Amino acid sequence: MKEPFLDPMEKQRKFINDRDGFDLSAPPSFKINEIRAAIPQHCWVKSTWRSLSYVLRDMLVIFTLIAASTHLNNSFFWPLYWTAQGTMFWAIFVLGHDCGHGSFSDNSKLNSLVGHVLHSSILVPYHGWRISHRTHHQNHGNIEKDESWVPLTEKIFKELPPKSRILRFTVPFPMLAYPLYLWFRTPGKEGSHFNPNSSLFKADERKLVVTSTLCWTLMVVLLAYLSFVVGPVQMLKIYGVPYLIFVMWVDFVTYLHHHGHDEHKLPWYRGKEWSYLRGGLTTVDRDYGMFNNIHHDIGTHVIHHLFPQIPHYHLVEATKAAKPVLGKYYREPKKSGPIPFHLMKSLARSLSQDHFVSDTGEIVYYETEPNLYKNSAGKLN
Repeated sequence: MKEPFLDPMEKQRKFINDRDGFDLSAPPSFKINEIRAAIPQHCWVKSTWRSLSYVLRDMLVIFTLIAASTHLNNSFFWPLYWTAQGTMFWAIFVLGHDCGHGSFSDNSKLNSLVGHVLHSSILVPYHGWRISHRTHHQNHGNIEKDESWVPLTEKIFKELPPKSRILRFTVPFPMLAYPLYLWFRTPGKEGSHFNPNSSLFKADERKLVVTSTLCWTLMVVLLAYLSFVVGPVQMLKIYGVPYLIFVMWVDFVTYLHHHGHDEHKLPWYRGKEWSYLRGGLTTVDRDYGMFNNIHHDIGTHVIHHLFPQIPHYHLVEATKAAKPVLGKYYREPKKSGPIPFHLMKSLARSLSQDHFVSDTGEIVYYETEPNLYKNSAGKLN
């Protein structure tokens, strides 16, 4: 009997889901309130003092590393310092991220104060990023409205200059994209996290954006002054290289929370097929080995996306409680050794395969441009 005709995307979707008989894009039988009810009540409770203790811990480590680097100041120690300090910059970013969600404390003024201090210190405009990140959470998995690592449509992909195409999908360049995203957003979207008049923000949010841009500017001025005092090379070693390591962490982690799952391609939605719950279920938990505790369990990401009000120190317990409700919609993360080398393979595989999505269709998956490097290289010559 002749197999019925399926268009290419339907064939891909059939292949993706027939391997274990489960269709991740199918509407779940449970409601978000059922997940919420499964999570113990104490997991929703925010402890200001506990949150502040993590800030104190991380800042002590950061200043201890600075003191050690200036005291030892040798070629053997500097690479260790850069790796450790860049990771700690990432850790305080996560705490500032909690402030942005209001999961740091019930005190909104304290959230804003701590968020500005932490994020400005690593050159992130707190309110500008907080607002766009809120948009990301409210529209996760929605091609048209999501804000973080949004898929390129085929039309936008093909309109990119050849050089941009190659850089976007070649390591390490995508892992250095975060500062450019803050200034220019992503292809197909306009605006800046520093500009209060950007389309990212509502009229009543513009003063907040001015405040965070001013704090960011003061940090730049401070760094310039310190470069004059201790010398630009020394500041590059103390701050510049760790900042680049931090940027790599931001891009690495945020990308892998929405791409490159080993067993299933993840669906993206448009129109009536999208819902908050379905979009949130396409996020991915990751195990970062020894870094899980250091960066405050941000790899426990599915429950965080559905319920960003839960403090980071309750995410592991909340996820464990929710798994019976989520069933196959929860994908258990692959266990990591101390260093998550397996995630580097997931990143490389995803960047080689996940290039664009169809311009049409309400449930779509990433497609691959097989001649990406060949065609683009030819146009560069």
